[in-house]
Amino acid sequence: MTAGGQGHAERFKIDENVPLDAALLFTAAGLACHTVYDEALGGAPDPDVAAACAVEGRVLVTLDLDFSDVRAYPPGAHPGIVVLRPRAPDRDATLALVRAVLVLLLTQQVDGALWIVESERVRMRSRSL
Repeated sequence: MTAGGQGHAERFKIDENVPLDAALLFTAAGLACHTVYDEALGGAPDPDVAAACAVEGRVLVTLDLDFSDVRAYPPGAHPGIVVLRPRAPDRDATLALVRAVLVLLLTQQVDGALWIVESERVRMRSRSL
């Protein structure tokens, strides 16, 4: 699978609140993916996780709504943030949204945007021009 529709494979980091199986799904799709645990960031404050993503050029995949605050994490100031909003707070619902993200990555790139992914829609907020 080639992500982004143009051969561009973004790199991802799975936050501690997302099932670890999500990293396996990204890897199986041919995308470079780490977890916060891979870099001893489990339990780290949000700004530390965001800073690690920025240094590594990784898009953060999280359930943490704090990362959807565009005042704290403005689009374009980071590699990208994907906030998952499952209908039910369980593993299966979350992984279903991860699969939807992987399908979307066939034609779209995160490119510093904020994606809020729900079961019925995806809201994308890019940097202001």
